[in-house]
Amino acid sequence: MDTVLVIGGGATGAGVARDLAMRGVDVTLVERGDFASGTSGRSHGLLHSGARYVPGDPEGAAECIAENRVLKEIAPHCLSDTAGLFVQVAGDDPDFFEEKRAACEQLGIETEELSAADAREAVPDLAEGVERALRVPDAVIHPTRLTVANAVDAREHGATLLPRTEVADLIIEDGAVRGALVEDGSGEFEIRAEYVVNATGAWAGTLASMADIDLEMAPSSGVMVAVEYADLDTVLNRARPAADGDIVVPHDEQVILGTTSVDVEDPDEFERDDAEIDRMFAECGAMLSGLDRERIDRVYWGVRPLYSADRERHAGRGISRGFHLLDHAERDGIGGFASIVGGKLTTYRAMAEATSDRVCKRLGVDSACSTAEEPLLGRDEPGRIDGLVAEFEADNPADSDVIAR
Repeated sequence: MDTVLVIGGGATGAGVARDLAMRGVDVTLVERGDFASGTSGRSHGLLHSGARYVPGDPEGAAECIAENRVLKEIAPHCLSDTAGLFVQVAGDDPDFFEEKRAACEQLGIETEELSAADAREAVPDLAEGVERALRVPDAVIHPTRLTVANAVDAREHGATLLPRTEVADLIIEDGAVRGALVEDGSGEFEIRAEYVVNATGAWAGTLASMADIDLEMAPSSGVMVAVEYADLDTVLNRARPAADGDIVVPHDEQVILGTTSVDVEDPDEFERDDAEIDRMFAECGAMLSGLDRERIDRVYWGVRPLYSADRERHAGRGISRGFHLLDHAERDGIGGFASIVGGKLTTYRAMAEATSDRVCKRLGVDSACSTAEEPLLGRDEPGRIDGLVAEFEADNPADSDVIAR
């Protein structure tokens, strides 16, 4: 019997496996597809500075800037440290810009205000309507590299990795989850464990239902459009309340335009409307000139793993992007089981730490987290990571162009 079974091989699940394995816990990580093939590998890949979430969510912003600084230390090989600009476009509320700048300063998020001329000197292709900008320490995450690095780091600390292994059912005995019945290409088999972690993101409700647990998941889809564009090396954000088409994320020879927010019931089956693509060009074009629809490389939709106990009052962008650790022994009377839901790619490591702390407490493991200090596998030999990505045949649209190059 394994000590812990982690279900879900995105950044958070791989991060949990790494954290627990580094504490000496016997871990198996299963993922129904390739690593990062769910939300992580279908994101826009922005490493948030926290500036996006102020002034409305200072707690979430504080989490982001803290993890931003950690990841730049432990995983620079999985990032591009581009910095970012929040741009005020003609017609945007100037008071919002001022409130954002003041809130960033209050939280210790580094900022620098730029005039229109200075902003264009930094980013020559800014659109004509840009009036001023706020420089912040945003960056770009390459999520496939990040997730595979976490998974393989877990393996090097003794974890077992089982990609392309789908959970058919949970094993329930004496009021507790004691493992899972899984299926891979060779057939079905059981994985028994003292504790099971549900890190399946937008699919967390589906997995929890196998234990007759109702999770109030509120997934929302968003489109990302990757366009050939070689002249941007800074993240662009619109200095207005969160809305469609307010982020442009640079890659080496492309930009990713994002995103929309549409409530969905099933994260596997939902409508993909081409009108959302048109909206990205219209809205992102207010920040960056020269976007050409004829130069689209790929279009993909991701699904946010949002959690809301009150979907009637909170939906889409109104739901907090904070994370929730649900201990089902306390919440539902089902032992040996916890779900980590919500959150952002930026905060995956903090989510993994909180989850691992709870699991270790339940198992009586007296070992502290060290993932904020210990370099992520490959930091000192960054070329190794793409070889590991190839080993696992992980090919995800969020960063497929970067991995290919």
